[in-house]
Amino acid sequence: MGRAFQNRKESMAKTADAKTKVYSKYGREIYVCAKAGGTDPNGNLALRGLMERAKKDQVPSHVIDKALDKASGAGGEDFSAARYEGFGPGNVMVIVDCLTDNPNRTFGDVRGCFTKTKSKIGTPGSVSHMFDHCAIFSFAGSDEEAVLEALMEADVDVTDIEQEGERITVFAPHTDYAKAKQALLDAFGEIDFEADEIQFLPQTTTPVEGDDVAMFEKFLAMLNELDDVQNVYHSGELPEESDS
Repeated sequence: MGRAFQNRKESMAKTADAKTKVYSKYGREIYVCAKAGGTDPNGNLALRGLMERAKKDQVPSHVIDKALDKASGAGGEDFSAARYEGFGPGNVMVIVDCLTDNPNRTFGDVRGCFTKTKSKIGTPGSVSHMFDHCAIFSFAGSDEEAVLEALMEADVDVTDIEQEGERITVFAPHTDYAKAKQALLDAFGEIDFEADEIQFLPQTTTPVEGDDVAMFEKFLAMLNELDDVQNVYHSGELPEESDS
């Protein structure tokens, strides 16, 4: 499970344009999270984790504050979550998570990425059953047993726990996200989480080879260019010399 987590591509904001997209995506996600669970990060652990992650990705505080202000007011955009599934180049299973204020536009844009790369968009549930929907926490630590004990005492259904050097990574069902995070904070105080998020992790991986590599990278790039796309999860295992 850890390998699948490590293999997941993280988009890097290397240009001003890319940074703007990162800020926009965080702004939307913070808005929706705060709208659903409240704007106080102390009472909304998902929001707290999201804000911490945004700060690590160097999202300016005014972007975060603006999203929180929108969520606390009655006006502003009304974004909703949309998820699309299918098979990308090389028959790789793909899940695309979006936040949109226009589902018809978003579906058309995402479908275009599939069709232009000779891929196939599927129906809801067509590939998600082959992924584990996990809460993931990664942080510095060396006492795996103490971490496991703290989580079990809090009745967290731990899926997996790994220790690599001085880093511990915990996997739990996505429904246990808040409970698992609170248990870790209660047991160990303030933790500087390297990872604190909910992801889809593939149960099996699909090697991407030959001509499919370039096409798959084009497919991912096209999806990541879309403003409405928040996250792309896939089962592809690309050659090591590839950056994706």
